[in-house]
Amino acid sequence: MSFAVFADGTANLPGSLLDGIRLLPSEYTVDGKPCVYYGDIDHFDPHEYYEKLRKGTEVKTSLLNTGLFLSHFEPVVKEGTDIVYIAMSSLISGTFSAAQTAAASLMEEYPDRLVHIVDSHGCGFGSGMLALKAAELSRNGESCREASRILDALVPYCCQYFTVDDLNFLRRTGRLSGTAALVGTALNIKPILYGDFDGHIVSCANCHGRKKAVHMLAEKYKEKHLSEYHRVFISHGDCLEDAEHLKAMILEITPDAEIVVCPHEPFSGAHVGPGMLGLFFYGKER
Repeated sequence: MSFAVFADGTANLPGSLLDGIRLLPSEYTVDGKPCVYYGDIDHFDPHEYYEKLRKGTEVKTSLLNTGLFLSHFEPVVKEGTDIVYIAMSSLISGTFSAAQTAAASLMEEYPDRLVHIVDSHGCGFGSGMLALKAAELSRNGESCREASRILDALVPYCCQYFTVDDLNFLRRTGRLSGTAALVGTALNIKPILYGDFDGHIVSCANCHGRKKAVHMLAEKYKEKHLSEYHRVFISHGDCLEDAEHLKAMILEITPDAEIVVCPHEPFSGAHVGPGMLGLFFYGKER
């Protein structure tokens, strides 16, 4: 590895894909009880977690702070290794800013080292797919500076579309007004949301019913995917059947696609709720 690659638990990656990627812990509370998620999606029980959310359990998340980044980054730069960290969108968390502060401090103290923070403008597999690319570049001997340029240039092509089953989770996190959530629930409206060019989470369509929403996700893939990228990522909030149905539709469009299906991690999962279904891929544009 020519440089160290860091991500965190929100990257949503299974253990089989973590070669060359170091994960930072994400902290949250469940009904006031502190929990730490280390990114081990293979040992995360989505049914237990999302069932708690269905029953009204309160989950609160905390940003990754500057002290955490310094404690993990400094030993690496001190030994003479550069770093790339793939952060969740700067517009949905202060984590990116905290990482930048740590990077600036370390590069001042170790002027020969580069610590580059990539704003993924996304979360979940939206940052995970960039972490995978970063690890590939490092294994191939690319310099940290050139890899940073490549990764920043890829961000606008990372497509991230998802739908949710319960609009009230978006309401609680300020993504949707209480009135809109009430009306949408009454009319069985399922929004299609995506991470836009700037990293905002915005709505691009409203579907009447879950089945149409899942179909719309596949349509977005058909419309925007780049044929030279064969890897597709699907995450779900304890709705594996819908995830497998979406996978089957993607394979109808691109039979040779390599599709990774995983539960959606608990950190950002608290904000989208049970029934979240997300689709992540490289596309012509966001």
